[in-house]
Amino acid sequence: MEWNNTFKSMKEMEPKTLMDMTLVPSVEPIESGLGSSDKGNPCPPVKPRKKSMTSLYLKFFETAPDGKSRRCKFCKQSYSIATATGNLGRHLSHRHPGYDRLGDAGQQVSQTVVASKKPQPQAKPSVDLDHLNWLLLKWLIGASLPPSTLEDEGLMNSFKFLNSSVTIWPKEKVQAVILEVFRSMREDVRASLEHVNSKVSITLDFWTSYEQVFYMSVKCHWINDNWSLHKILLDVCQIPYPCNGSEILHALMKVLTTFNIETKILSCTTDNNQHAIHACHALKEELDARKLPFCYIPCAARTLNQIIEDGLRTPKSILSKIREFVLELNGYPEIIEDFKQLTAVYQEGSWKFPLDASTSWNGDYTMLDIVRKAPNSVDSAIKKHEETFGGRNLLLNTTEISVISILHSYLEPFYKITTNLCTCKVPTVGLVLFFMDHVFELISSCRDSCRQEWLKTVADDMAKRARSFSTQVYNLFTFMAAVLDPRIKKELIPENLNSEKNLEEARSHFTRYYSSSQFPAMANGFGTQDTTEEANVVSFAEEIARKRRRVSMNTATDELSQYLSEPPAPIATDVLDWWKVNSTRYPRLSAMARDYLAVQGTSIEPVELFTSKGNEIRKQQFCLPYSSMQAVMCINSWIQSGYKFKFRSTEIDFDKLVESGAAAVDNVKS
Repeated sequence: MEWNNTFKSMKEMEPKTLMDMTLVPSVEPIESGLGSSDKGNPCPPVKPRKKSMTSLYLKFFETAPDGKSRRCKFCKQSYSIATATGNLGRHLSHRHPGYDRLGDAGQQVSQTVVASKKPQPQAKPSVDLDHLNWLLLKWLIGASLPPSTLEDEGLMNSFKFLNSSVTIWPKEKVQAVILEVFRSMREDVRASLEHVNSKVSITLDFWTSYEQVFYMSVKCHWINDNWSLHKILLDVCQIPYPCNGSEILHALMKVLTTFNIETKILSCTTDNNQHAIHACHALKEELDARKLPFCYIPCAARTLNQIIEDGLRTPKSILSKIREFVLELNGYPEIIEDFKQLTAVYQEGSWKFPLDASTSWNGDYTMLDIVRKAPNSVDSAIKKHEETFGGRNLLLNTTEISVISILHSYLEPFYKITTNLCTCKVPTVGLVLFFMDHVFELISSCRDSCRQEWLKTVADDMAKRARSFSTQVYNLFTFMAAVLDPRIKKELIPENLNSEKNLEEARSHFTRYYSSSQFPAMANGFGTQDTTEEANVVSFAEEIARKRRRVSMNTATDELSQYLSEPPAPIATDVLDWWKVNSTRYPRLSAMARDYLAVQGTSIEPVELFTSKGNEIRKQQFCLPYSSMQAVMCINSWIQSGYKFKFRSTEIDFDKLVESGAAAVDNVKS
């Protein structure tokens, strides 16, 4: 009955609330002179009575039969009967925004009646409405939204309010324009790949949308003549049921043929999808028959993420409890301030808010980190704001804190590794295998030395996955890709990969595919020279240097032996810059390095997997409908890669569209 009365009172207030929200042109009020004169005594202003919000808040809470507590009618959270009404108001403000202010609509304050000047009609700017549709189209694609978004009634009404003559393209036209833009830009991408004169590597990623449609994305990677790494999304393909290896291979071959790179492809890095591995195996057999070198390798980042998930399986319930606290902490400014003061008192470090509470590895590590480094502050904050947490038991017991502390110490090196992978400019195969080898060492050390049985079990599970990865990834191609990283060479290659057999086969591969006859400009150590006077001076100096290099090169069997005889470069070295500088010393080997350094150790950007940055991409992959998935994702990626937005053969310059609209508005104002 009490709830019905509350609902009735809300309905009575609703028209007034809407009236208060009515949009009125901004005008300057003038005094009407009613009831007063300049010389008379002015009427004392009516002082509005201070309004008590107590009764308003209590309308949304019901008293328990025992009279000892109140319960929210919306979420059923209970508070002590002695709880201050201010806390009830804060509960409404945070959990049910708007209900704490509903009383404002019913409050009427006496106001002096004023007359308003009738607003003069203003000329509306003459803006090409097609320009607006193009700008909306770019926004739609950039936000990865379906064309039906533009038919939203609220959006349409907003534009009608600004300009009643606005006509938004129907979704059918938007869809048709998007598809035409997709075809136009795809031709530009295909044309740009024709100028690539090195081998290319591809990466595959798979996901299922909300429509239960299975998709595959194909990205292409290569290093250009200026030693810059390029990557471009080639296509997003729908894989038909039953989504096995043959369907994946068919879709992949169609993409390679469309972009004319089936003879340029050197490697394929895929996630650990078994059907994808079968497709890559079939592709290798086909390319081997054509005597084209090709390899496929599993994604190291996904393997590492799965290894870490194995490690987090035991304390999963504890992490959920900590995450619940962190989410509440991020949502209440007063708790954040208290937490900052507590960490200062307990000397438990400084923390940047909002804390990462995502379900990514970075978010999980934040949960471990805050308990490990600020246990007293967490405990005190939970106790102080117990009512805010609604009586939920978020306090950790001694055993739980001990588990978190042990696991934090064990997984801290894993966090450093993933951070390095996320921030690395070019995560080459050599560098990825270097880090993965360290992961294997950490797991092995834990199994041999830890005393907790539960942690040994965790390490055993992690070790099984690590062994499976090393079995698949260690081959001749990954050996060559690792060796050609000047920071790794043979010294830092994993022991199981570093064999004399692999070295001899690599030498044979180098001789077979990168002989002097294939590089006539490099056969005598010289490249193309400029004919200008300044260039001749540089070329003369370079000629002397190259003669000396050839003398030293003759002391070694070939360029590969000379390269391996030198110590590795520091880990902080930019690998592409190193080869750009040293390519004249190793003209044939640098051509091989350009091919193999483009081989990817991960099928996905590490930062998209280990941090919350990938959440937005996963939302797009899940939410886009079948009719928009391919075109929207490809166009969006191509724009980010620097390709021009084109409709058929016409480039759409959005900056000029905005400028023309702004100029039209300025002309009206003047």
